[in-house]
Amino acid sequence: MNTLRHGYVTGPLIGALWMVITGFTVAVVLSFSTGEPFRPVFWACLVWGALMWVPASRRGGPIGALIGGLVLLAATLLGIGPVVVGAEVSGLTAAITGLALALATLVPLRHMLAELPLGAATRHAFEHAVIRFLTGAGYVIFKALVAIPFYVMVMTSLKNQQQLVQNPLDFSIDLTRGWDLLSSYVELFAEFGFGGYLWTSFYVSVLTVFITLLFSVPGAYAVARLRFTGRTVFSRSILLIYMVPMIVLALPIYIAFSMTGLRNTITGIVMIYPVTTIPVALYMLQGYFRGLPAEVEEAGLMDGLTRLRVIWKITLPLSLPALASVSLYVFMIAWNEFLLAFMLLDDPSKFTLTRGVAMLNSSEIPRQHLMAGAVIATVPIMALFLGLEKFMTKGLTAGAVKG
Repeated sequence: MNTLRHGYVTGPLIGALWMVITGFTVAVVLSFSTGEPFRPVFWACLVWGALMWVPASRRGGPIGALIGGLVLLAATLLGIGPVVVGAEVSGLTAAITGLALALATLVPLRHMLAELPLGAATRHAFEHAVIRFLTGAGYVIFKALVAIPFYVMVMTSLKNQQQLVQNPLDFSIDLTRGWDLLSSYVELFAEFGFGGYLWTSFYVSVLTVFITLLFSVPGAYAVARLRFTGRTVFSRSILLIYMVPMIVLALPIYIAFSMTGLRNTITGIVMIYPVTTIPVALYMLQGYFRGLPAEVEEAGLMDGLTRLRVIWKITLPLSLPALASVSLYVFMIAWNEFLLAFMLLDDPSKFTLTRGVAMLNSSEIPRQHLMAGAVIATVPIMALFLGLEKFMTKGLTAGAVKG
């Protein structure tokens, strides 16, 4: 460990590993965005990353970082850098590649190695450099795992059939097509009825939220505040339903709904969705209710309010952050639910959005329509989550500390 904690060992090691991450990331991003070949070279990434740690360190200074960037740019243009560009790639694109590599490597490395000396490093400086590297690596890797499939999905939805046949791996965008880029989306709404699917998913999700809160609020309050036989067992077994895979329950649900005439009806979907959301809502809300000061409710009871009036007048207003976060979470579950909708709905006029997207997975329907449907199903719930994320986080953490 003492040897590893030396700047001459830690610096090149972090530089080499970081260059592997940036080299592969830059190559993938440029390949997808331009449709031209860019190939990362693993061993070249290790060598160049180990060399770049000195100009990126604090001893190198701004001048050293500039020189290192220029050297990396020249190596890319000469074809000996961490990323090798194809022969048909223009010189300008190759220069952009080298510049992107230099910025993506040297700027983060200067931050990671800011406290790491060239010689022996203290434990604090060593751990600080390692933690910063792991943080940056995790951020880039997990962002790429999310962003790359989404980018491929969006770009594919903007293609036409001829472009997909010519080069299925070309995920660049041809802006000269103008509004024709959105032809797949127009056809989904005009020919496949996706407007109706959107509306069905919306009001089914809203009804699911309403029914879930209607049952989970009094249930969670009872577990958190009231004393009754079996309270502890009930509290600990709320989430046991999630130990049973939904696919195991699929056949009994299908048979029961078929016998009662609820299959292929929106009523049946609205009845079964809350079954999957009420347990998690109960679990989330009971923790929040326990964190509310009981003295406020006791004061209301002493003033002559009934227990139900206390819940309505005192508990619910204090629980608005938790109710908002639970509502958003339940809405997302209902919006994204697929198995039950696929199993119970056969009439296209009653399809939810996820069921409509599954209908597009056919050899008779162009692939860009499936990707466009996936974008339509993803973007609204993504925008809703990103817009209300701080409220959801606030609601989930507000009851973490009992006050």
